[in-house]
Amino acid sequence: MGAFALLAAGALPARAEVVRFDITAREAAALGGREFGASGQAEKITARATLALDPAHPRNAVIVDLDRAPRNADGRVEAMTEVVILRPARPNGTLLFEVLNRGRKLLPGWVQDTSTAAGIRLQQPDDAGNGFLLEQGFTLVWAGWQADSPAAPGALRIEVPTVAGLTGPSREEWPAASRPGPQRVTLSYPLADRASARLTVRARTDMDRQTPAGLGFTFIDDSTLEITRPDGIAAGAILELTYTARDTRVMGMGLAAIRDVTSFLRRATGPENPLAANGRPGVDRAIGLGISQSGRVLRDVLYFGMNEDEAGRLVFEGMMPVIPGARRSFTNARFAQPGRNPGPQYDRLFPVLGFPFTYAVMEDKVGGRRDGILLRCQQTNTCPVIMHMDSEFEFWGSQASLLVTDTQGNHHDLPANVRAYLVSGTPHGNAWNAVARRIAACRMALNPMTQGPALRALIVAMERWVRDGVEPPASRFPTLAAGTLTRPAMVYPEIPGLPYRGQYVRAELVEQTAPLPRATGSYPLFLPRAGLDGNAVGGIRQPILEAPRATYVGWNAQAAGDGPQEICTQVGGVVPFAETRAARLAAGDPRPSIEELYPTPAAYVAAVRQASARLVAERLLLPADAEAAVTAAEAGTLARLAP
Repeated sequence: MGAFALLAAGALPARAEVVRFDITAREAAALGGREFGASGQAEKITARATLALDPAHPRNAVIVDLDRAPRNADGRVEAMTEVVILRPARPNGTLLFEVLNRGRKLLPGWVQDTSTAAGIRLQQPDDAGNGFLLEQGFTLVWAGWQADSPAAPGALRIEVPTVAGLTGPSREEWPAASRPGPQRVTLSYPLADRASARLTVRARTDMDRQTPAGLGFTFIDDSTLEITRPDGIAAGAILELTYTARDTRVMGMGLAAIRDVTSFLRRATGPENPLAANGRPGVDRAIGLGISQSGRVLRDVLYFGMNEDEAGRLVFEGMMPVIPGARRSFTNARFAQPGRNPGPQYDRLFPVLGFPFTYAVMEDKVGGRRDGILLRCQQTNTCPVIMHMDSEFEFWGSQASLLVTDTQGNHHDLPANVRAYLVSGTPHGNAWNAVARRIAACRMALNPMTQGPALRALIVAMERWVRDGVEPPASRFPTLAAGTLTRPAMVYPEIPGLPYRGQYVRAELVEQTAPLPRATGSYPLFLPRAGLDGNAVGGIRQPILEAPRATYVGWNAQAAGDGPQEICTQVGGVVPFAETRAARLAAGDPRPSIEELYPTPAAYVAAVRQASARLVAERLLLPADAEAAVTAAEAGTLARLAP
């Protein structure tokens, strides 16, 4: 069916934060008219939502520099965001809002076994992959929140106001390019004072900053530099610029866009809301979900008290931060850079990891203050139920143990409304059909495990929790109390081919001083304890790990890095078991061999079937995924090890 444009019929009520909702395209039979089981076909709606926030409203006061931004004739600050909605013909009443990752939809690719590009596009029948989300009946919503997200096909953005003339310190990092010659870079904010700019280089993040002869830059304009580099600076070295910036943008309005678009779609009853019908809201409840960067942003939405709209109404009954670790985002700040992704090698001292780390309110014995992710929503009785899911990489790269310890390294219980799950053995994220392979940057073959089956089961459990009050599975997260977290030096037995030397990204108390931030303290971290086979003993152990043919770890060692924090960014490693007992003994490998674990192929299939059935009974695996695991075991493809 052809798309058409529809403009909202006049302004919405004066106290609404969404003051216009302009539909620019509407497809009654989207995705090529594909049917999604009992949910029927899906309608796709594309729109532009205009927000107008009152800077004097107490629920907006937390947005940095909102009070300095230009205002419209009504004294409000406006922003415009792009919105995409997919709604099945027979919805289940639950709105599932995915917080975009750098403007991209990730959830369809993660849980519908399709490519990231197809999940972003959502145009052809096959773009919906296995159709899981629509078959479940979810109304899917995406809206731009990141004003500095890269322009890309299918990406959604938000336009936020600029505070002209406001100046302050800013900092940039770029990896040195592999090609010779000048390297042109773009600043996050224009320069206020060219004389303030200082450029340094360091080969690796743990090394000292240098200003060698031949390192310099010229101004193309106030937002663009051309960097010249002397010979000997390797590709990937860290170029760092400090400068005085001007014209900050009110990036925190992106958090309000998540709040207000969701509230509008679930509450507004007039014809301007495409989900409303017959003067009634079209959804009964809402779940917010974000993956990686957007999981961190979802924790910020909660931390800044934005799970209630300006009228004090609940926005999300449930929240699912996926692979955020203990971090949040660099969004609601002056000269913010939401796209920053501090990791083992780059961007490490940008303000993404900072107290509070966990959901409960506690004392920071290192920094000297009291806070918690849930502090504001507890004060207003607007806390959602939360299902937090991490990969194993998050313990090595994103300080995930701080979710379940205090700032002195003691066990700390999660609040009653929070469940936490580790998908054991997994890297930060993988395509659904990944296989083990080698790359030059990392010492081990890349871990092929995916988190899709676990996330599908948890989404179903979350929907039942918010709809019917059915408690989800108990937390499956390593803790000191259970003995499934341990000190970094005590994680593994000695395993040939596992190059572990206690390397992991530390948790530091960082003061954002100018021109450079500095670490003034540190927090103790712990890592998941492994069994004799090298696999983590806690968490959700999917069939590939519960009936293993290899050691799967969430981290990987850098081929050229020897620093204590230098691991490969976001990827994991895999070390196959020896095929025979004789080969195991010859290598001095403490892990069981394939022939000792599974004397016959049928024995392996039986082990996978038993593990899958147990996970289904525990509601950590859906029956369809259990059947798929057994089928893959029979075909010899479950382990996903490269030949």
